[in-house]
Order: sequence, then C-alpha cells, then structure tokens
Amino acid sequence: MKRKPLGIFLKGAGMGAADAVPGVSGGTIAFITGIYEELINTIKQFGPGALVALYRGGLKALAIHLNLAFLIPLLAGVAVSLVSVAHLALWLMDTHPLLLDGFFFGLVAASALVVGQAGDRWRIWYILPLLVGLFLARMLPSLMPLVLMLGNEALVVMVAGCIAISAMLLPGVSGSFLLLTMGLYGTIMGAIRSLDITIIALFGVGCVVGLALFSRLLSWLLKRHHGVTLQLLLGFIVGSLPVLWPWRELLRYQIGPEGQMIPLAYRYLLPDDYAMLTGGSAQVIGVVGLMIIGALLVVLLNRRSARRITTHSTDTAQR
Repeated sequence: MKRKPLGIFLKGAGMGAADAVPGVSGGTIAFITGIYEELINTIKQFGPGALVALYRGGLKALAIHLNLAFLIPLLAGVAVSLVSVAHLALWLMDTHPLLLDGFFFGLVAASALVVGQAGDRWRIWYILPLLVGLFLARMLPSLMPLVLMLGNEALVVMVAGCIAISAMLLPGVSGSFLLLTMGLYGTIMGAIRSLDITIIALFGVGCVVGLALFSRLLSWLLKRHHGVTLQLLLGFIVGSLPVLWPWRELLRYQIGPEGQMIPLAYRYLLPDDYAMLTGGSAQVIGVVGLMIIGALLVVLLNRRSARRITTHSTDTAQR
C-alpha cells in the first residue's frame, strides 16, 4: 500500500498541536490515527542497528531501516505545528480556557474508548495494569517540581526534555502539562517561539535520550505484553481526564523559579457551581458542543484508520 506523505504530515501536525496544549498528549493522537505502534517501533530503530544497515546496504538500506518515508513527514508535521500552534495555544489558554478544555476533554474521553476496544479479549487481571496507569497518571504531576531541585539550569532543561518526550509517547500523559507542573512550560514554549537555540538544543538533547530509552521499553512491552500494555495506557488516559475538566478551582499551587504559578491540586465543579464561584459564565453550550465535536473527531479518525488497515490487510492477502 503506497504511503501518502501528506496524510502522515497531517497526523504529525495533530500530534504537535496536542503536545502544545497542557493536558493533551501527542501519543493520544498517534493512537487514534492508527500510527502509534509504528511510531514506537520506528523510534526504536535508531541505534547500533542503523549503522549496520548503512554499512551493509548504504543510504537506501538505512532509509528503509529507519522508516524515513514515515518519520520525515511525521516529524515535519510535528515541528510545523509546534511552532505555529505555540502562539495559538497560548492565546486560547488565556482567552477561551473553558472551550479549549471542553474540546480536548471530549477528544481524550473518546480516545479512552478507542484504546479500550483495541486490545484482546478483556481479562479480570487487566484491572491491575489499569489501576497502575491511573495511579501513575495522578502521581506524576505532583512529582515534577522535584526536577527543579537539580539546581543546574542546563541539567534541568535536559531532564525536562527527557520526561516531556517520554510523556509524548504515552497516550493520556501530557508532556506540556508535566512541563507546566515543573514550571518550565512558559520557558520552553517561549524558546520555541523566539528560536532560542541554547534552550532548544539542551531540551533537544534530553528528548533524544528520552526517545532512545523509552521507545525501546514501550516497543518491548507492546511486543511481549500487548494486552497488559494497552490497559496500562488506558489507565494513563482515564487518569488524565480530570486535568482537562473545564469547570475546576485551583486549590494549591507553588511559585516557580521565574515567578510562574505551578498548579498542584484542583477541585472539580459542576457548571452552576463554577459560575457561582467565578461570577462568570460557565459557557455550558459551547463547552458541551466542543466536547461532542472532539469525541466525534476521534470516532471519525479511528474509523478511517481502521478502514485503511483493513484495506491494507486485504491487499496484502491478495498478493
């Protein structure tokens, strides 16, 4: 089946847009568009095996080994989207936070259904990895401020890159939100917008290390324990939903090294309670409407992806 670079580019753009928004994971977009396992296995190929492929078959063999026909348009989409959406995401977070949260809440909630249906027949002991995923999703943000205790600014940025990119590979775990809880979201997004080469390079080094290590772990888990791993990922997705609930009250926070507010705990409210607390509109119609749009988008993307996979399998069998 011939690849369509534009389609892969658009999926990368969706991943980049999701990763620019705290609370949403690019891994979620990769899963619902049907490229998640290919992405993990492609990233894993970067290692000593690539040098062997280059030595034995030249550049053509290297390109096949690294799956560059898939990776290059995907990364181009992520990069273009991150740079362009950085401005839009920050503006939407400031001016329309409820509507933005509503859209992504619907998108992520529907993604949980997609992941839940993707595995093998459900087994009772799948409850354990599901609970582990839920627990880790809830605990990770509270642990992120500890990164700032490393002291050295360059090391902090590199470790942040390693954690954020690893989170990007996990559906439901937002690298942007973890950066926010570290107090580094504004720093990194500002560096991307202003093309601060020093911070981008340090962050990039951390990303490379995180990709090299975490992609291998995920690839091994998906290959050896596919059903269990999907339940773990489902736990991460469900555990991330409260972060996107539009009507919430910040209870605890701390001030980061640059004076930014780092959220630590929220109280989740009903729309009427939120309106009473804030004295403003809960924007129920707009928020619920965007929740539905986000959920429908996931359903349509998943059906299109499933249809493409079925067609590919049929073509392969006929050959």
